[in-house]
Amino acid sequence: MKPNDLLKLYRADSIVQSIAEEIKANEERSVQIRSVSGSLDAILVASVYQTSHQNQLVVLHDKEEAAYFFNDLQNLLSGKEVLFFPTSYKRPYEFEETENANVLMRAEILNRVNHKASSGEIIVTYPEALTERVVNKKSLQKNTFTAKIGEKIDSEFLSEVLLSYDFEKADFVYEAGQFAVRGGIIDVFSFAHDLPYRIEMFGDEIESIRTFDPTSQLSVDNVREINLIPNIQTKLILEERQGFIDFLPNNTKLWFKDFQQSLDVIESYFEKASQSFEDILKESGDTQVVISPESLFETSASFKEQLKNLVKIEFGNRFYLKGKSYALKSQPQPSFNKNFELVAQAINDNQSKGYTTLIAADSIRQLQRLHNIFLEIDHTTEFQDLNISLRGGFVDETLKIACYTDHQIFERFHRYKTKDKHSKSKALTLKELRTLQPGDFVTHIDYGIGKFAGLEKQEVNGHVQESIRLIYRDDDLLYVSIHSLHKISKYTGQEGTAPSISKLGSPEWENKKKKAKKKVAEIAEDLINLYAKRKKAHGYAYSEDSFLQTELESSFIYEDTPDQAKATSDVKEDMQLSHPMDRLVCGDVGFGKTEVAIRAAFKAVVDNKQVAVLVPTTILAMQHHRTFSERLANFPVKVEYINRFKSNKEIKETLKRVESGETNILIGTHRIVSKDVKFKDLGLMIIDEEQKFGVKVKERLKELRVNVDALTLTATPIPRTLHFSLMGARDLSIISTPPPNRQPVTTELHSFNEEVIRDAVSFELRRGGQVFFVHNRISDIDQVANIILRLVPDARVGVAHGQMDGAILEKAMVKFIEGEYDVLISTNIIESGLDIPNANTIIINQAHMFGLSDLHQMRGRVGRSNKKAFCYLLSPPTAGLSSDARKRLSTLEEFSDLGDGFKVAMRDLDIRGAGNLLGAEQSGFITDLGFDTYHKILDEAVQELKETTFRDLFEKELSETVKVLVQDCTIETDLELVIPDSYVNNISERLSLYAKLDNIKDEEQLVKFSGSLIDRFGPLPESVAELIETVRLRWKAEKLGFEKLNLKGEKLKAYFVPSEREEYFKSEIFGSILAYAQAHPKKCKLREHKTRLILTVEEVLNVSDAQTLLHSMLPVETLAG
Repeated sequence: MKPNDLLKLYRADSIVQSIAEEIKANEERSVQIRSVSGSLDAILVASVYQTSHQNQLVVLHDKEEAAYFFNDLQNLLSGKEVLFFPTSYKRPYEFEETENANVLMRAEILNRVNHKASSGEIIVTYPEALTERVVNKKSLQKNTFTAKIGEKIDSEFLSEVLLSYDFEKADFVYEAGQFAVRGGIIDVFSFAHDLPYRIEMFGDEIESIRTFDPTSQLSVDNVREINLIPNIQTKLILEERQGFIDFLPNNTKLWFKDFQQSLDVIESYFEKASQSFEDILKESGDTQVVISPESLFETSASFKEQLKNLVKIEFGNRFYLKGKSYALKSQPQPSFNKNFELVAQAINDNQSKGYTTLIAADSIRQLQRLHNIFLEIDHTTEFQDLNISLRGGFVDETLKIACYTDHQIFERFHRYKTKDKHSKSKALTLKELRTLQPGDFVTHIDYGIGKFAGLEKQEVNGHVQESIRLIYRDDDLLYVSIHSLHKISKYTGQEGTAPSISKLGSPEWENKKKKAKKKVAEIAEDLINLYAKRKKAHGYAYSEDSFLQTELESSFIYEDTPDQAKATSDVKEDMQLSHPMDRLVCGDVGFGKTEVAIRAAFKAVVDNKQVAVLVPTTILAMQHHRTFSERLANFPVKVEYINRFKSNKEIKETLKRVESGETNILIGTHRIVSKDVKFKDLGLMIIDEEQKFGVKVKERLKELRVNVDALTLTATPIPRTLHFSLMGARDLSIISTPPPNRQPVTTELHSFNEEVIRDAVSFELRRGGQVFFVHNRISDIDQVANIILRLVPDARVGVAHGQMDGAILEKAMVKFIEGEYDVLISTNIIESGLDIPNANTIIINQAHMFGLSDLHQMRGRVGRSNKKAFCYLLSPPTAGLSSDARKRLSTLEEFSDLGDGFKVAMRDLDIRGAGNLLGAEQSGFITDLGFDTYHKILDEAVQELKETTFRDLFEKELSETVKVLVQDCTIETDLELVIPDSYVNNISERLSLYAKLDNIKDEEQLVKFSGSLIDRFGPLPESVAELIETVRLRWKAEKLGFEKLNLKGEKLKAYFVPSEREEYFKSEIFGSILAYAQAHPKKCKLREHKTRLILTVEEVLNVSDAQTLLHSMLPVETLAG
C-alpha cells in the first residue's frame, strides 16, 4: 500500500471529515481529539491538511518528539516539503551560543511564510522554538531582494545589495552569507535556504537560476525566482520583534500535543531569560547592554493573547481547552518481544476480525525478510507493505487498520532523519587534505621527492602554457607539464618527519624504488603461495541459508547498511564454496563487524560445525562471549569462553565439552590455539584484530587455516588502493558506512573546568549510564580520581592503567563492564576495543596531546547503544595550543558523524594500515618513497608475479584483462592548452582541476568533468576544450603503444616502446600502424633513434587532428573494444 492510499482512506473517514469541517473557519475555537496512538497523529494531520490545504502549525512536547513527528509527516506526504521550526540556541536555557544551521532554518521558514504558497505550509515545532520572538513582517518584506528569470539586473548592483545585506565576497561559496562572481555566473548562499543559488546571466538578463551543492559545487535543481534576505542576526537586530504566531497567516490551525506544558516551558524560558538579563545588568552597572527579555521572548500571557482568534486542536493525552471533542478509537501497537509466532498470530486474529494489517518499514529488504519468516511460520499470514518508516504503530478500530512498524516488532532503535546541513568546514577539510599548497612535499614517480612551488606560465613558440614548478636538492628546478600531473602526488609518510629531498640526475631514487620492489615482491610471493595452497585444498561446502538464519539476521537491532549486507553475503557465499574461505572484513569502530561474524558463526553451527573465535585480549573474550550469547539467546547454540580468569578446573570442563561437540562456539585468547584444545569438528575460525597477535600464534593459525574457513576482522582501515593490489592474496570486504540509526556522538571542546566535569558526570549517572575519563599520565591519575569523587560524591570510581598488575587491571575493567563502577578513570588503554553499551559519556583530559586517530578510536567507545552519547575534549585554553593541535581538536568537533573516522584519520591510518598488512619493514619504505609511489610499485610487483611465477593460478583473471602495452604516455605540445585566468581565477582551484582532469580514467568521467566545468564556470573556452581532448589523445596513444607524443610546429612525433620488447613489434597493433605509414608515405616517416623507433607525421595542426590520425591507425577490433 502506498502512503497516499492510506491517507485517502483517512480522508474519506467521516470523523476526519467532520474534524476538517469543524476547524475550517478562521475564528477562535478549540477542538479535542482523544485516543490518538502511535503515528496516527501524523496521519491525521496529513489527511486534514490534504482536505483543506490551510496552514498547520504542530507543537509537540520537545525537539526529539518534534523531529520524529516531522519525519513521519515527511514520509507520508512525499511530494510536499514539511517545515521544521527549531530554536536558535545550541542548548536549552543557555543564550550565549546560537546554532548557525538552526538560525538559517528559522529564517527560511519566515521567508516561506512571507511569500505565501498557494497550498499552505505544514510547520512542525516545539515550545522552546516558540519562546523566541521573530522579526516583524514589515521590516522583513522591506529588506527582501527578489530575482526572477528574464529580469534585467546589473551584476555590480547585485554585488552592492549583497554587501549591504552583510554577505561576504569569496572565491567559492561554501557557507551561508557568501557570494562569488565569476564572469557571467553569480553564486549566492542565502541566509534563508539550505542550498546556495547559482544565477547565470546573459548580458544583463538573468538566464537561469539553479540551486547547487556546496560540497561538489554542482547544480542540483532549477528554480524560477529567489528571495534573498539579509543576515537577520546582525542586520535586523534593532527592528521590533513579534511573536511567531502573529507572523503566521490567520488561517493557520494550531495543533498542541500538550497545551499547558507548552505554556509552562514558555514561562520558565522567560524567567530564565529575565534572570540572565538581570545578571548582565548587574555586571554592567545598570547600563542596558542587551535588549530587554520582554521584547525578545514570549511570556505565557503574551502567547495566549496571540492564540485568541485562531483554531486550536489538542491531540495529546491531557486536555485543557473547552471545546468540541472527537474520539478516534485506537490503541498503540501491542508488544511482541521479537516473538514472530506472536506477530503471526496477531495478524491472523486481525484477518478474522476483518482488519487490514500493514507493516511499515523503510527498506524493501526488511519487508521481504518478514514475508519469508511468516511463510515458514504460517503461510496463511498476510500483511500489506507500507514502504515508509513511522515512529509508532497503532491499531485503529474505526477504520479497521492495524499498522505495525518493523522497528517495534524487532525492538530496534528507530532514528529520525533530518535534513543535512552544510557546514563550511567539512567541505574544506576534505579538500584541504588533497590540495597542494606551495611548500608541500610531492613525489614525482620518475624523479623522487621535491617541494611544490606553485604554477608558472611559460611561452612556447608564442603560445602561453602553464606548468608546475618543483624544487629539488641544491635548489634544482623541475618544470612538470600539466599533462603529466598524474605522475605527481602529495607526499604522505609518517607524520611529523620531513622526507629527504631527492637529487635530480642521481641514481638514488631509482635504487630506492628497486630495493622496495624486491622486498615487496618477496612478501607478495609468500602471500600468493598461501593463497594457491588454499585454492587447492578441500574444505567443507556449507548448505544454503536456512529459515533460522533469516530469523537471526532480521532480529538485528540496527538496520543493515549496504556494505554490511554485502560483507555478510560475501562471507556466506565463500562458505558455500568447496575450498576454504579466507576473508578479511575491515570497518571503522562500531560498524557492525561483529554482527557479520555472528551470522557466519551461526551459519556454521546450523550445519553442525564448531566455531573458534580468537581475540587478542582477555576482556574482549568476555565481551564477545556476552555479545554472541545475547544475540543467539533464542537459538539452540552453546557459546563458551576460556581466558585466564577461569580456574583450571573450569577450563578442563569446557575443553571436554568442546571435544565432545557439546559446545558449538568457543571464544578465547591465543589459549584456544594451544595443542590441548581439540575440536570435534571445527568448521570456521574467526580472528578479531589479527594485527595484534604475535608471530607464533600466526604460524599456528596458518597450519589450521589450510582447510578450515577463516574470517578475519580488523578496525584499521586499510587504504582502498592497497587492497586492490593484494586482491590475489586475500578476499576483502570493507564496511565503510555506519548503521543508519546510530546517533552521532556530540563532541564539545572545553578547557579543564570542574563545573563541566561535574555536570557531564552527574548527567550521565542520572540517566543510569557510566562514564569513561581518560587521563594519560599515570603519576597523578589517583589525584584525578579524588577530584571526581569530590565533585560527584556518590559516584563509584575505578582506576585502570597499563602499569597495574595484570589481574588487578582485568578486575577493574570487569567491574566497570559489570556496572559496579560508574566512572572508570584510565589511560588510553581503553582505545583497543572495550565495548560497553552502557557507557555513553567519555571525557578526554589533555586532549591536545593525542593524535587524531587515537581520539577517534577513543570516541568510538561511546555511542554504541541507542542513547545520545557525549564526548568532552578537555584541553588548555585554545590560545596556548599549537596550531596543529587546535586544528585536530576542531576537526574532531566537526566530524561528529560516525564513519567520519575514515575521513578524519585517513592520513595517519594510511601509514599504519599499510604497515600492518605487509609487516614492519614496509613502513620504512613508505617513509622513503611516500605512500602513492609505494602503491604503484606494489601494484607492478604483484602484476608481474601474476604474469610469471603464478601464471596458471591467475589464468582466468589474466585472460579477462587486456594486456596494457604502455603504463603511461607523455604528451608534449606547443599549443595553448590551459585553463585561462579569466575562466578560473583561483590558483589552487585551477591546480586541482588540472590534477583531476589528468587522473581521469574513462570517457564517462570525462564527460561528467566537462559538464561540471560548464555548470560552475560557464561555457568552455577553446583552450579548455582542447585540453580535455588531450586526455582522449593520451588514451589512444597508450592503446597504440606509444610512450611519448610530441606535437610541436605542426608535426606529430610518436615514440614507440624500446626495441627489446619484441612481442610488441610482432603484434597486430604494430602491423596496423606500419600499414598506415605505408599507405601515406608523403606525410609519414619512420626512423630509428638510439634504441627507439620514432614515427613522424606532418601537417598535424591541433589536438583533434592528432586524434583522428591515431584513430585511423588502430586495428578494427580494438576500435570495437
